[in-house]
Amino acid sequence: MSTTHDTLRERLAALRGPDTAPRPLDARALAALAANPGCRRRALMDAAGVDKGAVAEALGAPARFGQSRFAFSRGHAFEARVKADGCRELLRLLGADGEHAQVPDLGAAGPEGRAARTRLALAEARPGSWTLLDHPLLALEVAGSTVFLEPDAVAVAPDGAWTVAEIKSFPILDGGADAMKVGAAARQSAVYVLALDAIEPGRARTDVLLVCPKDFSNLPTAEWVDVRRQLAVTRRQLARLTRIDEIAAELPEGTTFDPARPRPALTAAVESVPAAYAPECLASCELAFHCRDRARAADSIDALGRGLRADLGALTTVTAVLSASASPPAACAADAQDDPAVTALRRAASLREEALRAGGTE
Repeated sequence: MSTTHDTLRERLAALRGPDTAPRPLDARALAALAANPGCRRRALMDAAGVDKGAVAEALGAPARFGQSRFAFSRGHAFEARVKADGCRELLRLLGADGEHAQVPDLGAAGPEGRAARTRLALAEARPGSWTLLDHPLLALEVAGSTVFLEPDAVAVAPDGAWTVAEIKSFPILDGGADAMKVGAAARQSAVYVLALDAIEPGRARTDVLLVCPKDFSNLPTAEWVDVRRQLAVTRRQLARLTRIDEIAAELPEGTTFDPARPRPALTAAVESVPAAYAPECLASCELAFHCRDRARAADSIDALGRGLRADLGALTTVTAVLSASASPPAACAADAQDDPAVTALRRAASLREEALRAGGTE
């Protein structure tokens, strides 16, 4: 087994390019990967630690999202305030106002050492008192590869329950926060709960503490977020991921995603791994603009969204959809005449024509 893992690590290192340090796969990326488990391209490149942003730049389709340096600094400053004075504010938000907590040292050599130290600290937490783990490191097996995850904090309550605390810099205004940002934080936190369940099932609470600034101040406030649904979805989606070694084994010999390669060679390497593009990728994957351009060039309806793709069944191109909705019926392939999607498209086209005619007579 060790030889197999060593061979896989060597292959993944070759995919990154010579002397290229791997980019760690974090919970945010893992949550995005779980949301699109059919994308072999992202699964392989993330497992190999490829810098997808640099690859996108080299392909001429750079990503247009990311956290600004100001927001990054503000987030760090807010987290430092929450954890100041022995995590006093965090304890208050957890419902342990005025109590003292043990904050063990989690330092160790390498990610494996830090993950082992985290497991030991969880095991050594004393019953009847609070223990706070500041930036613990958790290990999770994903598609045959180990991923290391770093939550902001994990609290061990006097009753022994483990609670994930996630600290964000977006505000809670009048008791509520932006639904999309809370949803993203919930999906990210669900990954941490899943990793804690791998250590000891049932010890981690399925409601996590989301800590944010209150209104327009820098004062910490919090709300409890139930992540049971996100946890179930993440567990199911990650289980569906194809094993990384199987994807890597299908690649041509010498394949590498080194951004320093000439663009034609790099494009060929990226295209050698199947992607599963959807518009949602634009908010979470650095290669989304490249994949979107390819989907559009292939006339694929994937560029229009998964929901529409599911509704259209056997119709996989925009041209096929337009032909199916055209009159007369002969414009559509004979074997698709009885397809419910074709019937619905033709009915929609008929209603549109009627509406346009009615509008023209008014």
